[in-house]
Amino acid sequence: MIEFRLPSLGADMDEGTLLQWAVKPGDVVRKGQIMAVVDTSKAAIEVETWHDGIVGELLASPGDKMPVGTLMATLLEPGESLGTVRCAPSKPARPAAAPGRHGGRKVSPAARKFAREQGIDADKLVGSGPGGAVTLSDVEQAVRKAGGAAGERQADIRRAIGAAMARAKREIPHYYVCETIPLRVATDWLVKANADRPITERVLPAALLIKAVAVALKRFPELNGYYRNDAFEAASAINIGVAISLRQGGLAAPALLDASGKPLAQLMQELADLVRRCRSGSLRRAELSEPTVTVTNLGDQGVEQVFGVIYPPQVALVGFGRIHERPWVDNGALTVVPAVTASLSADHRVSDGHCGARFLADVRELLQHPEEIEP
Repeated sequence: MIEFRLPSLGADMDEGTLLQWAVKPGDVVRKGQIMAVVDTSKAAIEVETWHDGIVGELLASPGDKMPVGTLMATLLEPGESLGTVRCAPSKPARPAAAPGRHGGRKVSPAARKFAREQGIDADKLVGSGPGGAVTLSDVEQAVRKAGGAAGERQADIRRAIGAAMARAKREIPHYYVCETIPLRVATDWLVKANADRPITERVLPAALLIKAVAVALKRFPELNGYYRNDAFEAASAINIGVAISLRQGGLAAPALLDASGKPLAQLMQELADLVRRCRSGSLRRAELSEPTVTVTNLGDQGVEQVFGVIYPPQVALVGFGRIHERPWVDNGALTVVPAVTASLSADHRVSDGHCGARFLADVRELLQHPEEIEP
């Protein structure tokens, strides 16, 4: 028998809530197949199985909140008998809506108009009016509840982020280095590279910066990995965690997997998709549990520099500020070039400032020859 337990989907995750099962007892599943969708403090995560097997017993129900490590289901290994399986009891079903002229409950015109403005489905509300009709006050109460739930979720996100960052500052001896990088060559190259691409497929400077970091990390493995059990573990892949602000407040840093080995155009597409799914609350387990280093870009917020806090158990974080025109001396001549300030926050238990400085110098050099960044 194989045990399917709630995995840790990040260093700051202690528990999760089961939203739905993607399988049922008797289903044949393969390694990597989605088993369930779990809600964490940051997003809804698709959790896959790492074994082939047959779903035996589902031990949790949608809505159950459980700590990391909880046994959620069992799988039968090849050769095992299916026998008698059962599914955990389901939650009571919502009573069917009384039919109305919109196919749902009876809703007053004022209530329906207000519900539409607030993004609430009035047909799903339980009415307190005559015959169960949904009134304006019912919608107002639903709005208040939704606001309270959003506030509670934002508070949960802030607590989770705060706990992880407090641990990082307490346990990790940070050091910081920064480098101002001219981008005239890189931006001119991007303009030419995008000339023949449709607008929806054009590569943004953010993707080029991420790719330069990923390629440079191949030569600086001591910045790519984890510090666990008083020892550094170098990662075999370069999975760039991208810091993304969430609509409900806070941020998450899901990974662009194998960022160093992908063409720039593909990396751009995956970055756009990752941002979209992160903000809609639809991420995969590997994207949250397997980042090996984090990149944060606050240039769109107007800041010139950012010095971030390392996300444990990672050992480095790279930050980029805004790209803007600044005076520059080139071969003794004063000119104006677009430039960006790159920073590195790194773990002194694993590397030192000399290593960090050489890494940023390598990122700078790569951006002077962007055509060489492609695999």
